[in-house]
Amino acid sequence: MVRDGIFYALALLAVAGVVAYFTSVWWAAPPVLLAAFFLWFFRDPERTIPSEPGVIVSPADGKVTHIGACKVNGEERRRISIFLNVFDVHVNRSPVAGTIKNVEYKPGKFVNAMDPACAEENEQNTVTVEGEGRTIIFKQIAGTDVLLPLGAELTVAVGDRVKGGASIVARFK
Repeated sequence: MVRDGIFYALALLAVAGVVAYFTSVWWAAPPVLLAAFFLWFFRDPERTIPSEPGVIVSPADGKVTHIGACKVNGEERRRISIFLNVFDVHVNRSPVAGTIKNVEYKPGKFVNAMDPACAEENEQNTVTVEGEGRTIIFKQIAGTDVLLPLGAELTVAVGDRVKGGASIVARFK
């Protein structure tokens, strides 16, 4: 469980208690249901991480919506975009074991997550991880992007559903 979910749920349960005290338990039902939703939304399920060398796992649960080329600091990369809907787990995990070398926040717009332009225009947090002698970049946007070196062999296609920390999205050759 992500700590934020507990705080939101406790606040809503307190609101439910106050509402029930001053009105009736029936009026307290909406904040109780909303508290249950927040506990469910901020869940962090255990995942079995693949142990094979050279694999890159999905950093998030969701649906692969785009695979294409992009440039990062003048270097060609392949981008896998993953859309998280409200029913997906909203916890990001590192796609590889390694060391976080950089975290960069960029303010931006709030373009629809299904629009490929969101990868450049939306508010985002970019994390650079070095592991197994390679650099992997992933972005937390209105979904998640994984930016891979060109030599990585993709194992997913547009439309595939992936699980963060468990689904292999690519392999190093």
